[in-house]
Amino acid sequence: MAITIAIETPLQDDVRQLVSELNDHLLPLSPIEFQFKMTVEQMAGADTTLFVARNEAGEAVGCGALKVISAGEGEVKRMYTRPSVRGQRVGSALLEAITELARQKGIGHLLLETGTGDGMAEAHRLYTRSGFTPRGPFLDYPDSEWSAFFEKRLDQPAVA
Repeated sequence: MAITIAIETPLQDDVRQLVSELNDHLLPLSPIEFQFKMTVEQMAGADTTLFVARNEAGEAVGCGALKVISAGEGEVKRMYTRPSVRGQRVGSALLEAITELARQKGIGHLLLETGTGDGMAEAHRLYTRSGFTPRGPFLDYPDSEWSAFFEKRLDQPAVA
């Protein structure tokens, strides 16, 4: 299946639906107070760039965003792929696009927070395969059993 990845506004009906599916997917995985979601309106802010993956029919099948935290740091947010395309490297392609944009913006340090437990193992594998390593909490995220934190240095050469 051919997938295209492009920067798009989150304020489209099909992207709103995709984010709604992401929220529904996350809801049973952890208490609501440990779910740190951005709304589509927040994702439309100047500090955030949303990438949307579309299939050959033009349907939105995945998304992921880069939120600029500071001049040198960015956060990966709202990563999601529909179950129908999982295992087809859509998540990897989204993460590569986010990482490349971070490099273009001069961001040397990417961070992310994600859930733990059942249903999150695939996401953790995606992040570690993409060069992210576990770390402690950052920004104002609480240290809890419900969150896993990762980082990737873009301003250092890769270790062989």
